Amino acid sequence: MKASPSTAVEAAAKMSAWEDELACPATARDSLRKRCARVWNRRVAAPVMAQLQQGVTPEKLALTAALGLVLGCCPILGSATVLCGLAAVVLRLNQPVIQLVNYAAGPLQLALLIPHYRAGEWLFQTSPVPLSIPLLFERFSADTASFFRDYGLLALQGVAVWSLLAAVAAPVVYFLVRPPLRVLARGLARLP
Repeated sequence: MKASPSTAVEAAAKMSAWEDELACPATARDSLRKRCARVWNRRVAAPVMAQLQQGVTPEKLALTAALGLVLGCCPILGSATVLCGLAAVVLRLNQPVIQLVNYAAGPLQLALLIPHYRAGEWLFQTSPVPLSIPLLFERFSADTASFFRDYGLLALQGVAVWSLLAAVAAPVVYFLVRPPLRVLARGLARLP
């Protein structure tokens, strides 16, 4: 099957652009920066600006971001979305923004899982439980009740540590995020 002339020209143009990026890495970096800036503006900045333009206060938006980040780091995988949803309903916060921050906190949640669990073992003076994936599957298959007893206790200890840290982290994030949001809201209020 022979490619049409326009398809061949387009493919050659794409190949030429790709070769130019390889030949000039600075151009590729600039292109990546521009793409990242577009994604940031479209996925983060634009929704926040829209919320401020619709009358959501900077304080409410800062609370939404703080709770989304802190709840998004809960050491029980899968619980963060439910926790953020409940917090948004109870406190009348913006669901899309709290979930956006929650999902953005996903890598941080994964990075903090084992430190939360180990700090819980230290805090409650329990012996360390091994955390390798093959061992988890093996223990679950061998004795499910023992698995849930050992790892359930470990998870509860991790939640206790997370709760202590969240009580400090949420106000810190709130007070760090609120001033820039106030400045942004003032700037938007001046626009015609």
